[in-house]
Parts: sequence; C-alpha cells; structure tokens
Amino acid sequence: MHSDLTPSDRRQIPAPVRALIVVALLYLFLVGVKMLEGGIKGLGSEYTDAVFASVSSPIAALLAGILATVLVQSSSVTTATIVGLVASGVLSVEAAVPMIMGANIGTTVTNTLVSLTHVRHSTEFSRAFSAATMHDFFNFLAVIIFLPLELLTGFLSTSAAWIAGLFTGAGGGGGDFDSPIKAAVKWGAGVIERIPEAIAASETIGAVLVLVLGIGIIFLTLGLITKNMRLLVAERIERTLNAALAKSGLIGMAVGLLITMSVQSSSITTSILIPLCAAGVLAVRNAYPITLGANIGTTITALLAALGAGSIDGLTIAFTHTLFNLAGILLLYPIPRIRFIPVVLAEKLADLAQRRRTLAIAYVLAAFAGIPLLGILIF
Repeated sequence: MHSDLTPSDRRQIPAPVRALIVVALLYLFLVGVKMLEGGIKGLGSEYTDAVFASVSSPIAALLAGILATVLVQSSSVTTATIVGLVASGVLSVEAAVPMIMGANIGTTVTNTLVSLTHVRHSTEFSRAFSAATMHDFFNFLAVIIFLPLELLTGFLSTSAAWIAGLFTGAGGGGGDFDSPIKAAVKWGAGVIERIPEAIAASETIGAVLVLVLGIGIIFLTLGLITKNMRLLVAERIERTLNAALAKSGLIGMAVGLLITMSVQSSSITTSILIPLCAAGVLAVRNAYPITLGANIGTTITALLAALGAGSIDGLTIAFTHTLFNLAGILLLYPIPRIRFIPVVLAEKLADLAQRRRTLAIAYVLAAFAGIPLLGILIF
C-alpha cells in the first residue's frame, strides 16, 4: 500500500520522547532566568542603575516593553527577563508594570507581519489584516484604559501581590519563597555558573558572562520549546480551531488559552488564525475570542519564570500580567455593544489598507518601531 509519509516523517521523534525533551527544555529555561537574576546581582547597583536610568517614566517603560518585544519577536522572552529583573531587585514592581503592558502590545507584531504575506490578494489581505490588527487594537485599548488606572490606584499590582501572598503563604510583601522548583533551578544554575566564573578574569566579567549566558539559554530554550510543542500539537490545532467555530466565545477563549499554554507562544496561536481567516475558513469575529484566550495563555511563561526565581516580587509582576489580560477581557467582552470594538477598528483599518497597501507597511513601522523609539527619546 502506498504511504504518503516522507523519510523525515518516518524518522520523527516519538511523542513521549519529545514531551520529555520539552520538560528538560523548560527546566533549562528556568535555569536561564535564574542565571539572568544572578548575573544582574553580580554586576552591582552602579551598573544596573545606569542601564535603567533612561527608563524614567511609565510611558518610557511602556514603549521600552513594546520595542524590546518587537526586537526579540517574543513577549515570552521579554516578560521572563522582566521577572528576572524584578526578582533581582533592579526593577520595582511598579516600574515593571508598564513594561509588561508594552510587551503585550509588542507581541502582536508577529501576526501583523504574517498578514502582510497576503498583500497581493485584495480580499484575502483585508480579512488577514483585520484578523491580525484586532489583537493590536484590543491591547491598545486595554493599555489606554488600565495603565492610567494602575498608575492612580495600583489596583493590578496590589491584587497581584495579594494573590502572590496567598500562593506562597507569605502574606504579601517582598522577599523570597521556597519551593522544590526553586531549589532544583538554583542547583542547575549554580552548576552552569561555575564555568564562566572559572574562566573570567574578574568578578564583574564573570557576572557579565553569567548574564549573557542566561539570556542565551532563555532565547535558545524558548525557541526549542516552541518548535517541539508545535510539532507535538500542530495536527490537533487546526482540528480544534475548526471544531470551535460553531461554539461559544468562551470555548474559543479556552481553545486559544490551551493552545498558547501548550506551545508557549501566543504568536503561534494568533499566526495560525491569519491564513484561516484570509481563506475565509474562519470568520474574523470567530477568531477574536481565540485571540483573547491566547492573550491569557501567554502569561504562563512569566509565571513559570517567577516560580523558578522564587521571588515574591517576581511572582507579583507575573500575576499582574495575567490580571491585566483578564481585566481587559472582563471589561470589553461581556457587553455586546462594546465587545467587538477592536474588531470594528481593525476592519476599518483593513479597508483603508486594502485601498492603499503602503498604509499597512506604514502602520507596522510606526506602531512597532517609530513611535516607541521616538517616545523613549522624548520621555
């Protein structure tokens, strides 16, 4: 009987083995976050204070979060790094909140770029660009509403600190907490850190090497986790998305949440939606709740990083990320009259971009590069 399997398919790693590889990569990811924290502490306050002196206002911090995420093409890397900075004491929770919000905006650039691949086909492009930019507009609106409220009241970070206190049994406040994950990660980080520390000519150079190696491990492991998880669940993703078409918005959110938690990347989830919407297989409004679910699912990376760091402040900023995304959904989605505002705005922008394709390019460059760079210089 004829087989459609290619030689590469036949040599495919068995799913149980690939799952074990993912677990090992997750451990190394947490080790990388711990090394990032250790390297920052090893540098001393005179170095780290100088690095963050330019981010002197909430607006600058927000824009820095956008730009950092655009540059690394991963909010997971940005938020994990922010958790490490907060855990090491370099960033306060209050200063990190706008950065986390900025990372939420920056992560949407990937699916917006994916939508541009349909630019030659007018109808496809309109649907694809709408599906991509509704994510942008949802996050823009969430930041416009909740950043001022957070700056005035601190309701997100205060609530997150309370949850972190309940989670750790520490009753709120800063400090560290103990967990088996923290102990295992600390041991692994200690083993790897001995290598750069042994070859470094001074403590400062050693700290820099640990810091760079930690960041490298974060990048490498997240990339490999994403690749392996995509291979594990890729066939299931499209079936699940299509099965959710006739279901409620809550089921769509659950689908987006679960897929994103599985593949450790909201960009993968939302980017999968773009060709489906472009082809007319999935209506843009049906893709909307899946996108919102992906927004929540992406916060799992920061929570894992915080558990590995063992810092209550680190856990607080991770929970702040989750609460921010939940708050946006709870405010906009339940009320039918305002539920689809991000979709309507995205469709209007797509109509303009369909008539003038250069507008789409200008939008991407301005929203994700020009405005953040200019804003950081001004603020």
